[in-house]
Amino acid sequence: MKTIFPQRTSRVLALGASLSLALAACSKPPVQEEPIRAVKVLTVAASDIGAASEFAGEIRAQVESRLGFRVGGKLVKRQVDLGQRVKAGQILAQLDPQDFKLAADASRAQVAAATTNRDLAAADFKRFKDLKDQNFISGAELERREATLKAAQAQVDQARAQLSAQGNQASYASLVASASGVVTAVEAEPGQVVSAGTTVVRIAADGPRDAVFSVPEDKVQALKAGSPVAVRAWSRDTQWPGVIREIAASADAATRTFQVKAALTGNDVPPLGSTVYAFPQALSHAGAQVIKVPTSALRQDGQATAVWVLDTATMTVKSQTVAVATADGNDAVIASGLAPGMQVVAAGVHVLSPGQKVTLYAEKVASAPVGTGQVATTNVAIQSSGAVQPGALPASSPASSQ
Repeated sequence: MKTIFPQRTSRVLALGASLSLALAACSKPPVQEEPIRAVKVLTVAASDIGAASEFAGEIRAQVESRLGFRVGGKLVKRQVDLGQRVKAGQILAQLDPQDFKLAADASRAQVAAATTNRDLAAADFKRFKDLKDQNFISGAELERREATLKAAQAQVDQARAQLSAQGNQASYASLVASASGVVTAVEAEPGQVVSAGTTVVRIAADGPRDAVFSVPEDKVQALKAGSPVAVRAWSRDTQWPGVIREIAASADAATRTFQVKAALTGNDVPPLGSTVYAFPQALSHAGAQVIKVPTSALRQDGQATAVWVLDTATMTVKSQTVAVATADGNDAVIASGLAPGMQVVAAGVHVLSPGQKVTLYAEKVASAPVGTGQVATTNVAIQSSGAVQPGALPASSPASSQ
C-alpha cells in the first residue's frame, strides 16, 4: 500500500482549486432582471380648462402726433417739457427767424422792382396806343408794347407770390400744437440744427385711449376688428371693457408679432403709459372640455413628445406620442394621443423603458411611535397608586428591592 505524502496532496488540491476558478471565470454571468419600479399613475379624464390667453400691453392715445418744423433751421427756444399739458395753438418751439426775415425783405424788393417795370410798360403802351389812334405807328408796334406790358404784369404777380411764400416760411419758424394734449416725448434741444420734418416733440391728443399689445402670428388669425377685449390694470384689480379697432397688417421686424389696438370704453381709464393686461375673448377657452396631464408626465421621445401609458393587464408601460396644444397652469393640454380612461405615469418617467414591469406606488402611513416618556409616565402612575401588576418592576432600583 503506497503512502501519499502530504506535500503531494496539497499540490493536487491547489491544482483542483485553480481549475475550478478558471472554469468559473469562463462561464457567463447570470442575467440580472430589471427591477420592478413603483410609479404614480393618473386616469385620463376630460376637465375644464381654466387658463385664458393674456397679453401685456400699455395705454396709449388713439391720436399721437409727431410734430416738427416745416422748414429747417437752428432751434433757439423750446417752451414745453416732457409731461406738460398743452393747448391747441400754443407755441411749442421756435427757430432762428433772421434768415426768414431777410428772405422776406428780398421778396418785397422784388415786388417793388417788378411793379416799377410794370408801370413803365403800362405808360409806354398808353403812349403808343395814342400814336396808333393817330396812325403814326403800325398795329404790330402796338402789339409789341402790349406784350411787354403783360410780361411786366406777370413778373409782378410772381414777385407777390414769392413774398407770400416767404411770409409763410417766417411763420413756420414757430412750432404750434395742433391739438390739446400731453407732451410724451422731446426729441430736440435748443441750439440743435434741425431739418424740415424732423420730430421735435410728440403730443398725445386728449380723447379716447387704446390698450396696445402684441399677439404672435399663430393667434392673430383668430382676432377680428370689433371683437371684445377685457383689459386689467397691473397696479390695481380693475377691469375695463374694450373693442379691437386695429390689427397690424404686417409683423414687427424684430419680435415677429402683430400689434393690436383695443379702444377702451368706460370711465377712469389708466393714465398714458400704464401697464395693462389684455384678455381677447376670441382667444379664451375657459370652460372647454379638454384632456390635461401634469407637465411631469411629459418626456421627449426623439423629436416628439410622449407619455408612458400603463397596461393594467400585464403591469407594463408603453410609450404613447401626444400633441400638446397649450398650457393651463402647471398642466399641459393634450390635443391628440390620449383618450379618457387611459392610465398615464405621472412621475419618474425618465427612468422607465418600453415594456418594463411596474407596480403602483402606495404611500406609507407612518404610525405614531410610542415614546419612552409614555412608559415612564405609566410606571410613575402605577407606583403612586400602590398597585404593581405581575411581572412589572417597581420604580426603585433592583438593588434596593432585593
